[in-house]
Amino acid sequence: MTGFTSPSSRVRRRRSALLAGAVGLAMTGAIVGQFIPPFNAPAEAQIATNLSSSQNSFADVVEKVSPAVVSVKIKKDVNARNMASNEDGLFGENVPPQIEKFLRRFGFENGPGGQGGPGQMPRPPRGGEGGGRQVVGQGSGFIISSDGYVVTNNHVVDGASEVDVTTTDGKDYVAKVIGTDPRTDVALLKIEGKTGLPWVKLSDAPPRVGDWVIAVGNPFGLGGTVTAGIVSARGRDIGAGPYDDFIQIDAAVNRGNSGGPTFGLNGEVIGMNTAIVSPSGGNVGIAFAIPSETVKQVVNQLRETGKVARGYIGVQIQPVTDDLASGLGLSEPQGALIAQVQADTPAAKAGLKSGDVVSKVNGETVKDARDLSRRIGMMKPGSTVALTVIRDGKTSNMDVKLEQLPSEQKQASVQEKDSASTSVPRLGLQLAPAKSVQGAGEEGVVVVEVEPNGPAAQRGIRSGDVILDVGGKVVTSPKDVSDGLAAAKAENRKAVLMRVKGEQGVRFVAVTLTDKAG
Repeated sequence: MTGFTSPSSRVRRRRSALLAGAVGLAMTGAIVGQFIPPFNAPAEAQIATNLSSSQNSFADVVEKVSPAVVSVKIKKDVNARNMASNEDGLFGENVPPQIEKFLRRFGFENGPGGQGGPGQMPRPPRGGEGGGRQVVGQGSGFIISSDGYVVTNNHVVDGASEVDVTTTDGKDYVAKVIGTDPRTDVALLKIEGKTGLPWVKLSDAPPRVGDWVIAVGNPFGLGGTVTAGIVSARGRDIGAGPYDDFIQIDAAVNRGNSGGPTFGLNGEVIGMNTAIVSPSGGNVGIAFAIPSETVKQVVNQLRETGKVARGYIGVQIQPVTDDLASGLGLSEPQGALIAQVQADTPAAKAGLKSGDVVSKVNGETVKDARDLSRRIGMMKPGSTVALTVIRDGKTSNMDVKLEQLPSEQKQASVQEKDSASTSVPRLGLQLAPAKSVQGAGEEGVVVVEVEPNGPAAQRGIRSGDVILDVGGKVVTSPKDVSDGLAAAKAENRKAVLMRVKGEQGVRFVAVTLTDKAG
């Protein structure tokens, strides 16, 4: 049987040879890798492979910008009841309730407990309400001028009785709150009586997704902490306010980083860190920064007047969905749909109407309703804005002179019902003329009953809503609603638009004409 090798023996030898080869390759790379000639990629295939040694490190940028980054410490007089509602939030400072609500949408609750600690609000006494007490919070900030203007988050300094800032070299300064803007969560401080301070510039150019970024701040009270990552996304809406336009980054951001800067590799501030998503209060790679463009616009106004005045045109708007685009005859769901124009406002004076779609502002495309709201809100009252409007399939331009945003806007709410009504079977609604229902007003048709599984209920129509028009035509009776649906179907439309007034204001609802009550 000489010369015969069993199959199992051959397999063992083959495995041994493969293993030896793998070990040999590993050892070659580890011990004699310097003798392996480099791989020469074709010139057209190379991508950023000729970086200098300094570009392989963030040290030069960090050395340049760190002196302008500060730790922000606040003192606040609160009673035990207020402390109980503020204890150990996701940032450890005064967390905006809107951001807490957003994070809880993902199932994230407050971070781990504990008696105070760096960057945390201490817990109130457990034995009762107790009296007033002074608590300490911490955050971050950065100097934007040599004479001592400092930017941080509004929620870091909100309600503070005293604010101190500490630079990376350990120098402490008392800071005065010049102004705050809760809508964008931006605050401006001033170090009095100092000049020649190191400062950093807010970037004029927005970052691109994938760009390297560096975050510097005061997490957990550890001032001068540097982390790095990339821009993960732009234009994030996290429900913190009406002007959300956050940059998402994956650099490590933790409690105490709020108000701190995120830098591009050129040393300019591309955003101010504001929020994190975390199940424990610590970094998981999802953080949000306010874009430098927004910070700059707000800070300029705070510096001049101590407050922010926003532009206002006087319309209620909503996004253009696929159904709405179909009902409006648009080729794509883009822009902001005007649901209602308020009387004696800039929009009314300029001739805007409900059903108009705003597609551009000063020649720049409007992505959605939130984009339009943010753009107008960031403009100064008194300025004139050029709107591109689509109406009945035709495009036109309108100039609107902005006024100042009112502090409060009242919205009509219809709650009264009436048993005398007429049925519209195709929608699953019971309707009655608004004039016949006490408190419903003089315009439109009131929804007095909604079939739970009907088409209207699926579109979000509720009892008490008032249908103002159908297919662009004003309605005053249930028959008008039926006629409007029939007319749209006769025109071979896939959907018809109804303008509806409810608790949340006026909006358009697209009803597919093939819908039938179940």
